[in-house]
Amino acid sequence: MVVLGTIDLTKTFKVSGQRPIKVLKGVNFSVYPGEKIAIVGRSGAGKSTLLNILGGLERQSSGTVTRPKNIGFVFQQYHLMPELTVFENVLLPTMSRKMRAFLAPSQSERRAKSLLERVGLAERMHHLPSELSGGEQQRVALARALVTDPEIVLADEPTGNLDAMTGAEILRMLSELSAGSSVPLVMVTHSPEAAAICDRVLTLEDGILK
Repeated sequence: MVVLGTIDLTKTFKVSGQRPIKVLKGVNFSVYPGEKIAIVGRSGAGKSTLLNILGGLERQSSGTVTRPKNIGFVFQQYHLMPELTVFENVLLPTMSRKMRAFLAPSQSERRAKSLLERVGLAERMHHLPSELSGGEQQRVALARALVTDPEIVLADEPTGNLDAMTGAEILRMLSELSAGSSVPLVMVTHSPEAAAICDRVLTLEDGILK
């Protein structure tokens, strides 16, 4: 069963007064349950653009994407709400109208607390993001990505802002959390260490995923 797939996916950026830039030129690939896939390639190759399209954050120019409705995201910049506590940040995805139809408030809160325990932040749940280190903020982001019990997790350079030791810890947690729930992971990365935790490593080159 394919969790997420693309057929002849293209993306062209049109800049006024310049030639259109074709970033993606017919991307075809499939993600299956429990798989961990790394997408690598040079800077500017369109890796983040591809990930955003896979997650529905950006529209493709042509081609099709088959994706699940419930997707977890992990970003390089964490994207935590500074005025919310750690616990509230993790709960945030459960507060949308769509997710409220599936998750009762008490169920969401139990899951958020459980995930914060699993990433070692149970004692920091009432702190603000500004009171945490970069590694701790990324652990909050991991818990947030999984709180809705997603069908797939998409990660964009999840260790890009972290030192080597902290990055290795985040990769270990990301791998364990994904494996523990059989949730597939698609990760864009420049890091050989990050790619090494994945089952498949694909290279985006000249707009084609190889």
